[in-house]
Amino acid sequence: MLYEREKQVVLAAVTAAAQLCEQVRQEQGSLAIAKPDRTPVTVADFGAQAIICQALGEAFPDDPVIGEEDSSLLRTQTDQLAQVTQYVQTYLPSATPESVAAWIDRGNAQVKSRYWTLDPIDGTKGYIRGDQYAIALALVEAGELKLGILGCPALPIDLAKPDGERGVLFVAVRGQGATMIPLAGGEPRPIHVTNASKESLNRLAKSIVSEHSNPTLQEAVVQAVGLTAPPLQLDSQAKYGVVARGEAALYIRLPNPISSEKRQNTWDHAAGVIVVEEAGGRVTDMYGQPLDFSFGAKLVNNQGIIASNGIIHEAVLAAVAQKTKE
Repeated sequence: MLYEREKQVVLAAVTAAAQLCEQVRQEQGSLAIAKPDRTPVTVADFGAQAIICQALGEAFPDDPVIGEEDSSLLRTQTDQLAQVTQYVQTYLPSATPESVAAWIDRGNAQVKSRYWTLDPIDGTKGYIRGDQYAIALALVEAGELKLGILGCPALPIDLAKPDGERGVLFVAVRGQGATMIPLAGGEPRPIHVTNASKESLNRLAKSIVSEHSNPTLQEAVVQAVGLTAPPLQLDSQAKYGVVARGEAALYIRLPNPISSEKRQNTWDHAAGVIVVEEAGGRVTDMYGQPLDFSFGAKLVNNQGIIASNGIIHEAVLAAVAQKTKE
């Protein structure tokens, strides 16, 4: 099957990265370093990027990786670099501080026609808080998503059983559907978006951090479309995962203000987008245009994100268009 080798390589790498992230969270809790832009980064972010970039470099040496982190800050924090190296050595025993930094920096390549986009921990604030986060990796060829994997170590296998087994891998390959695999191991299970006929699933998945979207406009759109169930709040691209497996009907991320020229990072959406699409849903920008991943780090040709079960998508687009005119 197409992309079978890629899928197996990244499944192993993301699983190892997820295990590292959980180990760090259990042992270090909320320990974080402030980046120059004042956003937090943890030992786990660096360790996860190192593991995944090393695997991609070994298996696909010609493929560039566009990742969120680089080692410049870590190289000035020798104690933290030593900690990252120690964690990485659990999975790659030959790792040294220099090799770990080099693996991390493999995520700062220049985009080519075929490239990988990586967020080693999407939702770092959620990770620090002890809530949801995702390890997000996707393959892009000629601007089109071909493969995506979301590792969600804290997400319940079934949201209806919040105290049950946790840890999920969402996997999607273009044209082959989407599946969910327990992080602890098990058989892949096909997933599909909801038809929103059940009121309990007729709901929005939204961010806990309100500045990630336009909450006033978002609420107006939700009311206009008629999503009456209480929203599901969670961090990271786990929101794409719950839409893909039918536990929510919609996730939207709208600019604030609506005229903002800020564009979304590729790594914040790529993996989740293909998972939703291959589960039968639809993802566009706020104008109904497909997301263009050909530019690498930013979705420069798109504004806003709408991910839905597909059934309500046109109604959501119409509501966004109407509410932005008011």
